[in-house]
Amino acid sequence: MDIKSNYKYLLSDLSSLKGVGIKTSQLLQRKKINSIFDILWKLPKSYTDRSLSSKIKDLKIDEIQTITIIPQKYSFPRVRNLPNRVLCKDETGEIDCIFFNSYEGYIKKILPIGKEVTISGKVKYFRNKYQLTNPKYISENSSIIKQKHNNYSLTEGISEKVYNKIIFQIIENLPKIDEWHSKDILKKFNNISWNESIKKLHKPENIGKFKENFYQRLAFDEIFSTFLVNSEIRKKIKKIKKIKKNFNTKKQNEIISKLDFSLTKDQSKTLNEINKDLCSERKMFRLLQGDVGSGKTIVSLLSAFNTINSGFQVAVMAPTEILARQHFLLAKKIFPEYIKIEILSGKSTYKDKKNISDKLIGKKIDIVFGTHALFQKKVEFKKLGLIIIDEQHKFGVSQRKKLSDKAGKDCDVLLMTATPIPRTLTMTIYGDMDLSIIREKPNIRKPIKTYSKLENKIDDVIRFIKKEINLGNQIFWVCPLIEESKKVDHSSAVKKYEYLKKLFPNQVSLLHGKTTIDQKEIILNKFLKNDFKILVSTTIIEVGIDFPNANVIVIENANKFGLSQLHQLRGRVGRGNKDSSCILMFKSNLSDNAKRRINILKNSNDGFKISEEDMKLRGFGDILGFKQSGIKNFKLADPIHNHNLFILAEKEIKRIENEKENISKFKPLIKLYDRADIINDIA
Repeated sequence: MDIKSNYKYLLSDLSSLKGVGIKTSQLLQRKKINSIFDILWKLPKSYTDRSLSSKIKDLKIDEIQTITIIPQKYSFPRVRNLPNRVLCKDETGEIDCIFFNSYEGYIKKILPIGKEVTISGKVKYFRNKYQLTNPKYISENSSIIKQKHNNYSLTEGISEKVYNKIIFQIIENLPKIDEWHSKDILKKFNNISWNESIKKLHKPENIGKFKENFYQRLAFDEIFSTFLVNSEIRKKIKKIKKIKKNFNTKKQNEIISKLDFSLTKDQSKTLNEINKDLCSERKMFRLLQGDVGSGKTIVSLLSAFNTINSGFQVAVMAPTEILARQHFLLAKKIFPEYIKIEILSGKSTYKDKKNISDKLIGKKIDIVFGTHALFQKKVEFKKLGLIIIDEQHKFGVSQRKKLSDKAGKDCDVLLMTATPIPRTLTMTIYGDMDLSIIREKPNIRKPIKTYSKLENKIDDVIRFIKKEINLGNQIFWVCPLIEESKKVDHSSAVKKYEYLKKLFPNQVSLLHGKTTIDQKEIILNKFLKNDFKILVSTTIIEVGIDFPNANVIVIENANKFGLSQLHQLRGRVGRGNKDSSCILMFKSNLSDNAKRRINILKNSNDGFKISEEDMKLRGFGDILGFKQSGIKNFKLADPIHNHNLFILAEKEIKRIENEKENISKFKPLIKLYDRADIINDIA
């Protein structure tokens, strides 16, 4: 088969291109361009029009001009540092082509005496004569020069001319790939092919035309390939048959009746969805998504209790030991005495770890809490039936799949996140999982009152804090930086700590990114025990930890944070039954965008609504937790501007699943978009 008709050409190494050697390949790899396919998504940011030809007498100074000239005379001075010069002319005048650091042989080759040559570059005027210095665009074939040349964001060491040559070569050799979409889908994009779409994508006149069929079709391919892989993972997991879990919900309801609060409708609905999965012969792979303080933990623990009553063991993993211990203590409080509970962490002694491991393998422990230490090779279970992982956004699709495989066929998986995200992102990032959402907050959670305050009104804030401390309450004070920065005018956590320490002696502590893990645990535990009243911190305050006595959070330079991050920080208070406050401090010269963010937060406590607004304002790549976790950003598709394409892709995936369509025809699509490692056994 001719390689041009095969998609594998696009996955070829860069060295297969003419003019691309080891050095150029290495330079391209710095831009994360490792294959021919990768280059296609480095789009032109603008173009230079070299198509219009001028005569020498009509040249404009300091503008890029294209002229057809005839070289007349070489001047190669023997004095060091003087440039080489070629006198050229047309019927209207003369121009000098000036070359620094170019060999005589090269100059004679590109500008042969007496031959007509087309040349393009920025025109200068020196000593009453036009000149072009180090012109890059020179050819005896005028059609190569006289066109619109794309401008790219280039890596150092690769010229625009070289990059355009590479792109032109790829477009010329672009393979015609068999269509993978249905006729109905293609109609949506006016039947434009993938091949033609790529060609149009790189035409200078199409820069910025995001609503055109060629762009929309390619964006849809990107979305669809993601959804397709997620669908395959879902199907693979659902094919796994497991032992059904049988339990008596009467025992579950006895625990619920003893709680000092009632479950919300969302909590009850979610618990029923999880219970249905546990009792099914199909393996559960579910995400529990809930806003800050919505009560995900109690739902997960009730699910664990039901699993234990089915004769299985449960493992609960949290990102930090303090959060794992908090879950452990809640389980000890609500579970009957006959449930055997332990906690395992990286700090556990060797003897304790060995003892717990022995008990797990002997099924003398029903539920174990811990951090990543739970999933070390040495930790084995006799009959693991459920894994619960808190703060799931730290795991990618591939990691989730490996976790599910490692858990075994009879083990269900429940992952939780307190980061509400828009529906288009949920479909993209968590499409491999079934989804449960808890939106409403328990009645005991009072709305957090949010205020904005100019930083020069700090005395008002201090008076408010003194009043709260006198009432026995605690305060978070969040600053963007650890130390003072000359480049960025933000408040410093260290500086603020020193300031507050003078006002509140022996009542202030400091927490930041340079604090060791052990020290961090000590500080947070002391704050939890109410040993001090004010915790000055950067943004590393733990998500999910309950500090019931902390009811005020002050956030400095609030305009520098995104909405989702502000909402997450605000959620550190309001965990008890007291009235809680969030004070957003800012400078007077706020941008309109910053004012809008602050007003949105003041008027809403709904994390899902806030995340939608955040994405509109900042883009999906910056939503809290996802940029940092390495989730692959789309090259073309955007959940805001291409919302309709996400919905279309979702409908098409459901059609394929319902009709049980063979997905082998999508193999090129999946391979090209670098997702084949997840489902590499597609026929």
